[in-house]
Amino acid sequence: MLNRLWLGFFVVATLAALARWVGAGDAGVFAAMIAALFDMARLSVEVMILLFGTLTLWLGFLRIAERAGLVEWLARALGPLFARVMPEVPRDHPAIGLITLNFAANALGLDNAATPIGLRAMRELQTLNPSTDTASNAQILFLVLNASSLTLLPVSIFMYRVQQGAPDPALVFVPILLATSASTLAGFLAVALVQRIRLRDPLLLVALLAAATLLSAFITVLLRLPATSLASLSSLLGNLTLFGIILAFLAVGAWRKVPVYDSFVDGARQGFEVARDLLPYLVAMLCAIGVLRASGALEFALDGVRWLAQTLHLDTRFIDALPTALVKPFSGSAARAMLIDTMQAHGVDSFQALLAATIQGSTETTFYVVAVYFGAVGIRRVRHAVGCALFADLAGVLAAIAVCYWFFG
Repeated sequence: MLNRLWLGFFVVATLAALARWVGAGDAGVFAAMIAALFDMARLSVEVMILLFGTLTLWLGFLRIAERAGLVEWLARALGPLFARVMPEVPRDHPAIGLITLNFAANALGLDNAATPIGLRAMRELQTLNPSTDTASNAQILFLVLNASSLTLLPVSIFMYRVQQGAPDPALVFVPILLATSASTLAGFLAVALVQRIRLRDPLLLVALLAAATLLSAFITVLLRLPATSLASLSSLLGNLTLFGIILAFLAVGAWRKVPVYDSFVDGARQGFEVARDLLPYLVAMLCAIGVLRASGALEFALDGVRWLAQTLHLDTRFIDALPTALVKPFSGSAARAMLIDTMQAHGVDSFQALLAATIQGSTETTFYVVAVYFGAVGIRRVRHAVGCALFADLAGVLAAIAVCYWFFG
């Protein structure tokens, strides 16, 4: 799958570049594509350097949590539920505890903690994988849920809106929450359909109902807060949670008489090794994405959507927010730039800007996630992972459009 996808990026980029050269006389597109190759190669190294520090830090703390028994406790507590959706993972396997911590960090918007924990979880799942280069069902489900962008507190979106002068930075909080919930549900159902997970299992239904109830209660409580309080609470809650997790690891480790310093160094050493092995995968994926963007292929796709909407006599305001949706699966920084550009061009509280912010908060950099998570364990055959993850992204974008028309007209 990745071989065909990677080659497809270059084929599509070549066709788009030829169309720009022949149709519009833009010979500079080829220079832009070559420049994108080298820019993305440099960016890959920069990302890897950032990952060196982040992975080293968090895998060090995780080793303390493992030796203190916290990960094992989570695995035992949630083993019966995970046995329904990941039957090949034993109920007391440490991957279950790590997956739980990863989901919790993602939900709170703690990206700098979620990725290292997620990579460690993927490595634990790889120990159960009978194949060295083909993704298992459990790994695919875990990756798709990561790529579905379930975030309860989209603090970064609030910050972008504050920077652009929004009087109510948290105006998009509920739309993002609804859209990202749709994205996650779509991703889970897509994987469940392919893997034939028994969705009618009573325990699974109870867990889904409980999650929906807690989410509804969380939304109800936060909606009663003023917008300024909501934004500040989001930031405070995220930082307190992050530091609280670190303190909990250290406190339980000290109580269990774990040599915390030695454990941290041992885990940090593993983080260094993981980051080092990621570089070839990052270079391959990011360079292909850079060439695709520089070729103008995404602009052609946007023009096609605009033509279709006009032909069907649809409201076309949503099209101005689609650049964010089109580039988000490929690049988080490019999507952020598109979001800010939309805010500046149409106004921070315009329909287009509100929709772009909702899309930014309810979708994920799918191809980056695939490269990092599967690259960390040497997976080359990803099976249905990319298809299900992109389906989740599509569901998130469509849900964002529907919710924004509902909320903002």
